Amino acid sequence: MSVRAEIQAVTDRIVERSTPLREPYLDRMRRAVDQGPNRTALSCGNMAHVTAGCGPQDKESLSFTPVANIGIITAYNDMLSAHKPYETYPELIRQTARAAGGAAQVAGGVPAMCDGVTQGQPGMELSLFSRDVIALAAGVGLSHNAFDAAMFLGICDKIVPGLVIAAATFGHIPSVFVPAGPMPSGLPNDEKAAVRQQFAKGEVGRDELMKAEMASYHSPGTCTFYGTANTNQMLMEFMGLHLPGASFVNPDTDLREALTTAATKRALQITAGGNAFTPVGEVLNEKAFVNGMVGLNATGGSTNLILHMVAMARAAGIAITWEDMSDISSVTPSMAKVYPNGLADVNQFHAAGGLQYMIRELLSEGLVHDDVLTIVGRGLHHYTKEPTIQSGEIEWVEAPEKSGNDMILRPVSAPFQKTGGLTLLRGNLGTAVIKTSAVKPERRVVEAPARIFHSQEDVKTAFQAGELNRDVIVVVRFQGPKANGMPELHSLTPPLGVLQDKGFKVALVTDGRMSGASGKVPAAIHLSPEAADGGAIARLRDGDILRVDGEAGTLEVIGVDLEAREVVTADLTGNSFGIGRELFETFRQNVGRAAGGASVLHPEPVA
Repeated sequence: MSVRAEIQAVTDRIVERSTPLREPYLDRMRRAVDQGPNRTALSCGNMAHVTAGCGPQDKESLSFTPVANIGIITAYNDMLSAHKPYETYPELIRQTARAAGGAAQVAGGVPAMCDGVTQGQPGMELSLFSRDVIALAAGVGLSHNAFDAAMFLGICDKIVPGLVIAAATFGHIPSVFVPAGPMPSGLPNDEKAAVRQQFAKGEVGRDELMKAEMASYHSPGTCTFYGTANTNQMLMEFMGLHLPGASFVNPDTDLREALTTAATKRALQITAGGNAFTPVGEVLNEKAFVNGMVGLNATGGSTNLILHMVAMARAAGIAITWEDMSDISSVTPSMAKVYPNGLADVNQFHAAGGLQYMIRELLSEGLVHDDVLTIVGRGLHHYTKEPTIQSGEIEWVEAPEKSGNDMILRPVSAPFQKTGGLTLLRGNLGTAVIKTSAVKPERRVVEAPARIFHSQEDVKTAFQAGELNRDVIVVVRFQGPKANGMPELHSLTPPLGVLQDKGFKVALVTDGRMSGASGKVPAAIHLSPEAADGGAIARLRDGDILRVDGEAGTLEVIGVDLEAREVVTADLTGNSFGIGRELFETFRQNVGRAAGGASVLHPEPVA
């Protein structure tokens, strides 16, 4: 089926807008491909260093025969539950590659911080910048020019976007992204959230809160709510960088191991020496990013990807904007209810039919492009199949045609709502975005007096003192990338939720970020320009009447001549030191605007 006119129109304007970037990018990638397999450019001395740490078989094959060599970029550490399973992957990949007539080496490791650990902590101010650090570190690993393909081992928040930026930069070689899967279900997310709100109200102590958190985050694997980590995994399937059905298979299962083995074999097959050469720069095209945006909206994914997709696309010579995302949201049905948009977790979503069911439905209605190149061949229709183990071997079979649970996953013809719930907000305060898929319709428009804060800690203090027990729009400014690295403000969700449950009209306006787990409180986030960049948010005062309208797509201060006011400044010196923040001063000084992806690598947004 041909793609719908609205989706095609967005795709066409992205192609046109991107031409000055994309054509030079593709020219660079094709010239790199024409130079031949990477190791042909290395001297004997270079190659001796490449193979010095190998075992005898790999040393012999790499040095004297034209075998394909996979470079493994790993985000393994055993402090992140999601990345703990990667500890054993390199050896499995090496053994599989060797048996298939190739070789594999760990080309390098990249940092992988856990936003769950740093929520509300100073370390969160490094989180967004870690994406660009990850891209740089992966680039260092691949710069040895000794690899015919790359396998990227990463899952969580900034890690996958950083790895995609690196993959796009080395777009002349194939790249396969390898997930590790979500942990088995623990304490239901709604029960955990209820305990958090009880703690915020002082109804339970820290011991009860700790028990709830540990019952929820309890084993190796990705956290089971639909936050940024699991949104990343969805995106890799919608963009054709995973094997079909790989995202949400639990760790330490036979199927998980079989998928990693199959990913290794596929990485060898799509090298220049294989029979299906697929450089990742060709996979990461305009249609792939449009498919990713559709997936983001259809699943109700994390708002963090609004930043990351702009940055990832730019690395591939593609210019996408928040307007593109908002326009796609307006025609993409919301098909899933996964926490925080619903009560289910990703394991239950996967069991109900998951991404394979969703992709089939979207293809049937022309809401995604089928004519795309993926790591398994041409056509997104490959991703309507799910992996199974048959007689000890992995096989892909067509996924069920009906949802296993229509309280979790619905067809395009009967969605939870007709739009994806991601809306661009414009007005005299600048440009922001709001995610309304978890916000009740009657709460999507809030007009109330503003209360201004310069830190999330001050918001919590005012809440505890009862100062926010009224209709209020909480404004938290100087939280943008230039000010303090744009930390997530997820710790504000429980107190704001308490106020909303009391019957008050409540909203958040910030130049910072909310977590992928943000939910029922309307939040105008990523406001650009930010306060530290002289944005209009720096001219607001306590008591100003603000209107956040998630239906009409507006964000305004009412009855105020902003130009007549001075821009408020803040003492930001405290953001410059401690817990590694001093190392990132250069990043804060050179980072681009949120609307341009909040990147240091590509700081200027494309008009």
